[in-house]
Amino acid sequence: MAKGGYRGPMMGGGINANMIKQAQKMQQDMLKMQEELETKEYDATVGGGMVKAVVNGKHTLLRMEINPEAVDPDDVEMLQDLVVAAVNEAMRKAEAEANANMSKLTGGLNLGGLF
Repeated sequence: MAKGGYRGPMMGGGINANMIKQAQKMQQDMLKMQEELETKEYDATVGGGMVKAVVNGKHTLLRMEINPEAVDPDDVEMLQDLVVAAVNEAMRKAEAEANANMSKLTGGLNLGGLF
């Protein structure tokens, strides 16, 4: 190695103070985004409006609306399928928004649970 060696971002063996500030800001931004997502509501309607599920960003089911016309004692299985489909779709919406926001925040980097 040339005299003086490599003196890149970790000059003198320490971490660049600017990198630390950027990482701290990213962590604060991520926490703020996470809090906002947890309070936001996501809904999905299936079966032509027969069943609607509303979840929050914590993936907690908040409300379920079932059109009385969907209640057929001879076809309970259809109603069960609609409920499952509505809840799963609402959960997918919440997860997709969380992933999209995280990607924006990290510039597309996969930090794999770093924060």
